Formats: sequence, structure tokens, C-alpha cells
Amino acid sequence: MDLRQLTALIAVADNGTFSAAADALHTVQSNVSSHVARLEKELGAQLVDRQGGELTAEGEAVVERARRIAGELEALITDVAALRAEVVGSVRLGMIGTTARWLVPRLLERLAEQHPKVRLVVVDSGSATLEPQLISGRLDLAVVTLPVPDPDLTSRRLFDEDLMLVVAYDHPLAERDELTMADLDHLPLLLPARGTAFRDEIERAATKAGVTLTPKAELDGVRLIASLTFDGHGPAILPATAVPDRLAAGWKRIAVAGMPRRQVGVASRRRGQPSAPARALLAVIDEIIAADVPTHNGLHPLEEARGANPSP
Repeated sequence: MDLRQLTALIAVADNGTFSAAADALHTVQSNVSSHVARLEKELGAQLVDRQGGELTAEGEAVVERARRIAGELEALITDVAALRAEVVGSVRLGMIGTTARWLVPRLLERLAEQHPKVRLVVVDSGSATLEPQLISGRLDLAVVTLPVPDPDLTSRRLFDEDLMLVVAYDHPLAERDELTMADLDHLPLLLPARGTAFRDEIERAATKAGVTLTPKAELDGVRLIASLTFDGHGPAILPATAVPDRLAAGWKRIAVAGMPRRQVGVASRRRGQPSAPARALLAVIDEIIAADVPTHNGLHPLEEARGANPSP
């Protein structure tokens, strides 16, 4: 077994066919087929269904491990470069959309200043989508909603964020500056999908208050929910940062007594050492959080968050 065989299998998994994998690797199809066939022979299992081009169950298992091996090799190279006082390489960062809106521009600026040879790749998605990508090795780090339930991942809390009811100014509730959970009883809402950390937080608060939430629709992705709210499809419970400044004039953000704060943290794989670019990125994220979170309405620094809403 060698790295070329594992690289070929990863390329087939990522590109769907042997010919597309060959194009991605800048080689010919026969080389890719040969590497995969030798790997199959050594493992004694078929890894790719030649008719459909899809990985078998055995192939999926091998690719998951192969991605981690590739990630460790990339980290080895970047760590050696960092020991020469130069952080070089790429880092793949997943991030929930509302946080990405304000954090990513600052990350790009700081990285360009402090680590100009680090290339940042950002994937914008929901926590439920980012966490499997982090486990499989497609991502190096992810800024997600806490808690992170998978035992293969570890996380560190960054800040807390207020959850508010967002309505148009012509909505009957827009006259109020603060609501109780009882005001949400049977109010048709655009809600996060069931099984997400965000939905679980809201449901726990509603259950505690004896309130029944009424979904007008259930959607996976806070930015999608926010977009539909801004298009007039109904009110929603959203993080404070979900309303961009350019839209704030047309929408009312109303505090809801008894609504928990959303906890946002950074997650990584429990096994393995983050690469030098990943470690550099983490340091820059911490700098930005320390400097900018206290200035954002609705965001709470970790010291304040610990006092008001301790982490479980």
C-alpha cells in the first residue's frame, strides 16, 4: 500500500469517475485504475463499483481513513515549514453562515497581514453539515453551534449570541420591545430543522415555559431561514447577527425573556495534531473574537457568557 493508491481512491471519491479523477490528478485514467486495483488486491475487497462508479461500503471506510492520512502528511509539511519561522499551506475552515458574515472578512484581513502564505478555504454551511466533513477530513476546523455531540470531535467555546424574534415592522408584535415565551405560543414561525442544536435549544426553552411552537416551515440553515423571513414568509427566531446592518432598518429584533443564548465554538478532530496553518488560524480567530465580540450588539464575550450562561 502506498500514498499514490490512497490518493487515487480519494480522487475517485471526490470526482465520481476514474476519468474525472485522472483529470484532477493530471494523469491518465489507466494510472488511476491501476492504483485502485492494486489497493483492492492488497485489501482483498472491492472498493469501487465499476458499473456505477460509486464507492462500496469498504471503499467508503478506506477513503475516510485515507483523508486523515493525507491531512496528517500535509500537516507534517506545513509544520516543518513553520519551524523555519514561516507558516505556509492551506487550511479548510467550515463556518455557520451568520458568524461567517462578520468573521470571515476580518479573518482574510488578519491572515493577509500576519500569515500571507496561508491560503484559507471557507465552507459556509450549517453545523449538522459541517461536522461530518470535519470528521472525514474534508475540513481542518469548523466554527459551529455548540454542543458538538460526536465523540470523534472536540470543541472550544468562543462566544454566546442572543436569540431574538425577528419580524417586519408592520407585524403586530413589532410594537413590543420585549416578549415572553408565552407570546410565542402557537405563533407560526420559520423554525430550524428538527435534530439540529439550534432547534433543540429553542425546543427546550419552549418546553420549560409550557409553550407549543408552531412551525410554518422547518428549514436546515439559519441563513436560509433569515432570507425567507426577509422575503416576507414569516417571523423567525434568529441569532442577533442574522440581520445584516443593511436590512436592520426594515426589521424589528425583539428580545424574548427565557430564550437561551446560542453558544458558538470552534471544533476539530479529537485525534491528530492541527497543522501549523490551522494553529495560526485559531490564534487569529481568538484575536478577532477578543477585539470584536464586545462591540457587537447581541454578542457576549466568553468571560461574560460564563457568568450568565455556563457551558454544560
